[in-house]
Amino acid sequence: MAKRKKRFILYFIKLFAGIAVAIISGYFVYNYFSNPDDIFYPGFEISVPSGYPIHGIDVSKYQNTINWKQVKNMKVNNVTIDFVFIKATEGVGNIDNQFRRNWLQAQEQHICKGAYHFFIAGKDGKRQAANFIELVDLKKGDLPPVLDIEKTYGVGADELVKEINDWLTVVKNFYGVKPIIYTNIKFYETYLQNDFGEYPLWIAHYLQPAKPSIEHPWAFWQHSKSGRVNGISNVVDFNVFSGDSSEFKKLLIQ
Repeated sequence: MAKRKKRFILYFIKLFAGIAVAIISGYFVYNYFSNPDDIFYPGFEISVPSGYPIHGIDVSKYQNTINWKQVKNMKVNNVTIDFVFIKATEGVGNIDNQFRRNWLQAQEQHICKGAYHFFIAGKDGKRQAANFIELVDLKKGDLPPVLDIEKTYGVGADELVKEINDWLTVVKNFYGVKPIIYTNIKFYETYLQNDFGEYPLWIAHYLQPAKPSIEHPWAFWQHSKSGRVNGISNVVDFNVFSGDSSEFKKLLIQ
């Protein structure tokens, strides 16, 4: 009887110990993956091009919940996150579900911010512009609005140019500033450079050591899509500005 009672007690001790270990382990796993406060990296884990004094990132809902204080405080070899482009809208009715939080908290950390719209070719350009304008309140010191255009979705060049022009015109007239165009080199040279060459360009070109391989002047260069930043659980795009701080200030909304 005594041995049976002893085994019974040991059984429950092991059971409760197992439950405790599971709870504690689950707590740490949950926090690691869900709490950006616990996301720290020794470096950006990418090659950052030299010769550029102003660096930034761009984010959307795919970066999940961001701890902007950690983003602001990260510094690697004198490189800090000086600006951020935040996804706001897509197409005629979609809103990025992290935009409002990202917009407010980046501002609270005094990180220069801008908003971008992901353009869906084949959808009405004016309605897409209205979607962006309804959500995004740009103020003095913000970056100009951005049109992200990367795909034709089978739309012909003439229709594509018309709808892009409609978006750019409506947004430019509303905010009183010329929007920035984001795209890749091939798309820009194929569809955009002949009609929209006067707009500031944010160009994507990866794995280049010094600058993107494009002759047209550019304002921003997205040089990597796999950087790491404290406070962000997923990889993030990295960018540089082409000029110095005085040129950067001139680009901002006055």
